[in-house]
Amino acid sequence: MIDRYTRPRMKAIWELKHKYEIWLEVELQACAAFERAGQAPRGTAAKIRKKAKIDVARIADIEKVTKHDVIAFLESLMESVGPEHRFLHMGLTSSDIVDTSLAIQMTEALDLILDGVEGLRAVLKKQALKHKRTVMVGRSHGIHGEPISFGLKLAIWYEEVGRHVVRLRHVRGQIAVGKLSGAMGTFAHQAPDVEEYVCSKLRLAADPVSNQVVQRDRHAAYAAALALLAATIEKIATEIRHLQRTEVLEAEEYFSEGQKGSSAMPHKRNPIVSENLCGLARIVRANSLAAMENVALWHERDISHSSVERVIMPDSTILTDYMLSKVTDLIKHLVVYPDRMRRNLELTGGLVYSQRLLLALIEKGAQRKESYEAVQRNAMASWQGAGGLQELAGKDPFVTHHLKQKEIAACFNPKYYLRHLDRIYKRVFRSSGTRPNRSN
Repeated sequence: MIDRYTRPRMKAIWELKHKYEIWLEVELQACAAFERAGQAPRGTAAKIRKKAKIDVARIADIEKVTKHDVIAFLESLMESVGPEHRFLHMGLTSSDIVDTSLAIQMTEALDLILDGVEGLRAVLKKQALKHKRTVMVGRSHGIHGEPISFGLKLAIWYEEVGRHVVRLRHVRGQIAVGKLSGAMGTFAHQAPDVEEYVCSKLRLAADPVSNQVVQRDRHAAYAAALALLAATIEKIATEIRHLQRTEVLEAEEYFSEGQKGSSAMPHKRNPIVSENLCGLARIVRANSLAAMENVALWHERDISHSSVERVIMPDSTILTDYMLSKVTDLIKHLVVYPDRMRRNLELTGGLVYSQRLLLALIEKGAQRKESYEAVQRNAMASWQGAGGLQELAGKDPFVTHHLKQKEIAACFNPKYYLRHLDRIYKRVFRSSGTRPNRSN
């Protein structure tokens, strides 16, 4: 299912041919560094580049014998490169090639994900501005609280996604490192100059210190950042699932012509995209735990991390890319029902305005304890069907002693709760939003 929807560029990053192309580039840049150091004749790298051929099937055949992918790769090159082959991989170890190449793949994937995040933010901003004053009830514990706007909900999501931009850019810098420090990381057979030259050519930073591998806390941070992004997508999807419930129905996923919701019940319109997103978030989150398990390796390295990364890095990036595409489309085409929002806001007969009534009494000089008890007394009566809160408060001697009927009525105006929206929106949409607030 995923491949059908994933952007081809993301899938291509993790294809074997592309990985081997990066491996070859690392080897060629290392060969160029050997030339600079006088360890290989001038022009060797250029000759190898011209003759080298990557044959994925041939590499697979050789690997069946060698049981070692890098050796199989190097032996396959011998068949096309010729005598210059001896200048490849001098003084290097497999992880020099694998880890440096993996860093390139991970940064390529993250750049696509960052593009997707910016696309999501653009859609969230557009919808937040559109629904800035679309009044609805806010809920805590699933219970009606006080009036908010649907735009405020979207603005919160926009700001949260902006924090992911900051995290992802930071983790990109952490993962964009290469190493060519040899078998134990001591540069025993090649100078640090080789590593620095190769990494600069590949637009990576040289890892300041490594053993046989780049340390896996970097990869764990990368996977954790993807898991956090997936968690936010899950959060958005969970909210839409609740808003689409039949009893609520304040917003719902777009239901296209010819779409079916159930094989048994023709009336069903289910939040299937949101449900899919919630499920996929579990996989990305689980993968981040596997990445953390990879941090602790034996001594200077073992390869217990390798098999894990061959699964979780393609899967997590492809899934995250897919999730971004789907949630962006979901928000873009979300069907919103302002009239239903208003109806639900009024469902409890004005109980959502209880705090405003309480504060109005206090502002008029009433004691808080007595004011709370008066409002709660009328609220409980309203819950039991005695009437709306405004009606009951207007007959309560304690309330009317402090407030005129006009002042009571003013407490039940939802516009009061939106009076600071302009200030909030100015905070959120003042800029690109990728710089965190000092309070964040």
